[in-house]
Amino acid sequence: MRCIAGLGNPGARYKLTRHNVGFLFLDWLATLHKFSFQAEKDCELWRGELQGEQVTLVKPMTYMNLSGGPISRVMNYYKLSGLLVIHDEVDLPFGDIRMKKGGGEAGHNGLKSISEALGTKEYSRVRIGVGKNPVMDTADWVLSRFTDEELAALPGLFQKITLN
Repeated sequence: MRCIAGLGNPGARYKLTRHNVGFLFLDWLATLHKFSFQAEKDCELWRGELQGEQVTLVKPMTYMNLSGGPISRVMNYYKLSGLLVIHDEVDLPFGDIRMKKGGGEAGHNGLKSISEALGTKEYSRVRIGVGKNPVMDTADWVLSRFTDEELAALPGLFQKITLN
């Protein structure tokens, strides 16, 4: 069984922010495929089938910078093989999507936490571009809300993501 983790921050304050695009993707995917929900102590899980394979979706509820602990725990407990992490990427324009296997974290604290908890950087990632704002601090930018136009575009972007 495979694990797909979406990165974000819990709570209404962060729900529609750029940093939560991983959470938004998992919400969309779980609803689309009618996955079953399961609450855990430090994360939310959905379980179901994608392309003939059993998949567990994980949303860590520990805030972005501590995402690795819940992901590692779920992978070990449920004996999941293969991890795909969905996250925001400021170095890509809004709407660009890139797949990557392993490599550095480019300053992304959620990825750093996962790499530390797993003891490896060799996991797959889907980087969803949220762009940069030249007049805002990066932390303020990723914690700012998507515009209405960007929110409307997200389902179309999500459909372009391949989960292989």
